[in-house]
Amino acid sequence: MIDYSILKKIDTKKMYETYDRWPQIAREQFEENFNEVDFTKFNHIVFAGMGGSGAIGDVFAAILSKTNIHVEVIKGYLLPKTVSEKTIVVTISVSGNTEETLNVLHQASLLNCKIIAFSDNGKMKKYCLENKIEHRQIKMEHSPRASFPTFLFAILKILQPFLPIDKKDIINSITTLEKQKEKISSVNLSENNPALDLAKWINEIPIIYYPWGLQSVAIRFKNSLQENAKIHAITEDVIESCHNGIVSWDKSSNIQPILIQGVDDYIKTKERWEILKEFFEMKNVSYREIHSINGNILSKVINLIYFLDYTSIYKSILSNVDPTPVEPIEFIKNKL
Repeated sequence: MIDYSILKKIDTKKMYETYDRWPQIAREQFEENFNEVDFTKFNHIVFAGMGGSGAIGDVFAAILSKTNIHVEVIKGYLLPKTVSEKTIVVTISVSGNTEETLNVLHQASLLNCKIIAFSDNGKMKKYCLENKIEHRQIKMEHSPRASFPTFLFAILKILQPFLPIDKKDIINSITTLEKQKEKISSVNLSENNPALDLAKWINEIPIIYYPWGLQSVAIRFKNSLQENAKIHAITEDVIESCHNGIVSWDKSSNIQPILIQGVDDYIKTKERWEILKEFFEMKNVSYREIHSINGNILSKVINLIYFLDYTSIYKSILSNVDPTPVEPIEFIKNKL
């Protein structure tokens, strides 16, 4: 088991303290008085960002998936050709210096579309000021990935007036985060902590199966395991994998399946989960099931992300690995 002294010793930059404050951060950001922006007459929204910033776009794509708004998430250098005067381009870079996202911002500035950028200072803020582009400065908490609720709930507050996102759903998601904290945060380093329990179970390479609608959760979990615990991780769409990836289980391996399931998954998806579990049991493959809470899509997604991010921190501590340093990422950036 982990005790508080071990957690404090290995997590030298105290990432866990920021995660303990996630519900408080979310509430404070949504209650903040940001300058409003007036965007109307649009039917297309593009979110651009990398890593933790890109995960915010994934969450918005999930929230807006059942609306009439066409949502695209760009994790790279290029805007889609579908951008028009009815498009809102949202660029997100916690540092404000993400090369790929800055390139997308520049491309958007040359087009007849609406733009709003979010960063904690950096080149992005400077570019927006020089080119009279809407920009909102949001303070980074600890690191870009730990700043997830800081940016998500600030952006929700700013975009909510003109997006079909119900305010009560946002408030409910924060309330459920507060309840989740009691179970998974550093105040409960006991065997009753489900995030810690999952971290102890992961001792090989996890493969994360997800349904349509929870892709953002699976991608975020993979990224957090890679950055915090410094381990390999794989994601698979549960339906698509039944047409290809499932065959790889014909041979024994060191892969561990984690099944992320929504309580209201499509009926045929639920059927597929049962078949997949039957298959794993037939093959004597140990797996873990993670279920979303009841509630709106934002509450489901943000609670799963909170739970699984904490799992990645606990996995790092159990492996005696400091979750904060990301030296390989710095190596890449220094070469650009």
